[in-house]
Amino acid sequence: MTQGTGSGGRGSRVVAGRYGLSTLIGQGGMGQVWTAYDQRLDRRVAVKLLRPDRVAGAEAEELRRRFVRECRVTAQVDHPGLVTVHDAGSEPTEDGALFLVMQYVDGADLGDHLAEHDPYPWQWTVAVAAQLCAVLSAVHAVPIVHRDLKPRNVMVKQDGTISVLDLGIASVMDTDTTRLTHTGSPIGSPAYMAPEQAMGGAVGPYTDLYALGVLMHELLSGDVPFSGSTALGVLHRHLYEPPLPVRRLRPEVPEALESLVLRLLAKDPQHRPASAQHVYEELAPLLPARGVPSGRPLDPTRPFLRPLAPWPDRAATPAPAPDMPSRPPGAPPRQDVARAVEDVRRLLGEGRITQAVDILGSILPAAAAEHGEHSPVVRTLRKQYAATLMDDGQYRRALPELRRLADERAAESGHADPHSLQFRYEAAQCLEQLGEPAAALAEYRALLPYYENQYATDDRRQPLEIRRRIGHLLLALGDRAAAHDTLARLLHDAELLHGPGHPFPAEIRRTLQWLGQVRG
Repeated sequence: MTQGTGSGGRGSRVVAGRYGLSTLIGQGGMGQVWTAYDQRLDRRVAVKLLRPDRVAGAEAEELRRRFVRECRVTAQVDHPGLVTVHDAGSEPTEDGALFLVMQYVDGADLGDHLAEHDPYPWQWTVAVAAQLCAVLSAVHAVPIVHRDLKPRNVMVKQDGTISVLDLGIASVMDTDTTRLTHTGSPIGSPAYMAPEQAMGGAVGPYTDLYALGVLMHELLSGDVPFSGSTALGVLHRHLYEPPLPVRRLRPEVPEALESLVLRLLAKDPQHRPASAQHVYEELAPLLPARGVPSGRPLDPTRPFLRPLAPWPDRAATPAPAPDMPSRPPGAPPRQDVARAVEDVRRLLGEGRITQAVDILGSILPAAAAEHGEHSPVVRTLRKQYAATLMDDGQYRRALPELRRLADERAAESGHADPHSLQFRYEAAQCLEQLGEPAAALAEYRALLPYYENQYATDDRRQPLEIRRRIGHLLLALGDRAAAHDTLARLLHDAELLHGPGHPFPAEIRRTLQWLGQVRG
């Protein structure tokens, strides 16, 4: 979850006896954001730590009270465009940090998204703003005012949908008496702050609409409308300077879009659009018509091109990885290999598979650099990585690792090498789990002769199991005649090996009975 710029810091702290901090990915005057692991449910989460002692003029106990209240209120808002909050509270430690445990989101924050796509397509700006209007409309109905809408608080997910972060946090960090800390910096983000908010006036939905206008101006022009070297200088420009119309920088932007942005940036709240719903209605004619998405991840127009369509459109099987796996999002940075292996062993013993997977993925490049890509150490780590991915149900990530391991062993020891065959067998299992029966069937059929030769004078259970899988895959592909023939021959051989009363032939017999009824 790329909530801000990663700093690469490591954490060993456990928050609330449950959330183990992993990597520091963002920090500011009020606190920090960490990727973390929920040790009870073995899942990735994001944890925001807020420091009460950083807020001038606010008593810590009062701040905690406001924090709990805001968490209760914001929990009332149920909208898919808001990041789910799993937990919240305060730590009984010396710094008394307040913590917020959030859903882990696979995506990029809007600031990074803009930096990677400059100039930002105006169609994308419309799609982002329309989704934000849907979120704001639900938030304002509670009523809640976000108060700190900015690119770093907006996530673009892989399927192009938007998630908004930090709902209610700005309200907690604000005070009733001042908008400035002892350093002279506003509590909030000056570049996105509406004039009435900066002056200490009453805030409302119109305040968030002003921030939306700033955000849209930034996406279209590449910069915020008002910047400066000091916070007070920025606020002065918000109060007294008109924004630059974006069409002077990008003539291709529709006039209606430019007009909307300028009205959102009106100094007087009464001159702004009436509500987020009204803004959405003005954006609607500019949204893309139904069509075929580009297929690229992080495309915010996709939810409008194919509403509620699954992502990805087709779960394509990845090709074998050409190089070492990249570090998974939220995984710790590269570290000492020996220590990491011990960590993995401990985590697996505790049943914390997800965290073990991420550590293994992160240390493989370091191990390869230290020991060589084809060293026994790296080979062992790769095998553990693939096995752990399978244990965690991450078959799509396990598949290329297994294929690479199989190819490397076959190149060294031949295609009949037992280790290579085992890796191929596990890869076929991944294909089954990924819902690709034709590919899995082809792999099992290619493997079967090797296993039948290998076990001709030894344990024949493995080739029988492969034949069972072949029969079931033929059924999945609709070839009932071939499935019946395969399973009938298998039943004969299974009864010879195990005896008629064994569970294995009994299962085959039940399948054949059902298949006979269907065929009849």
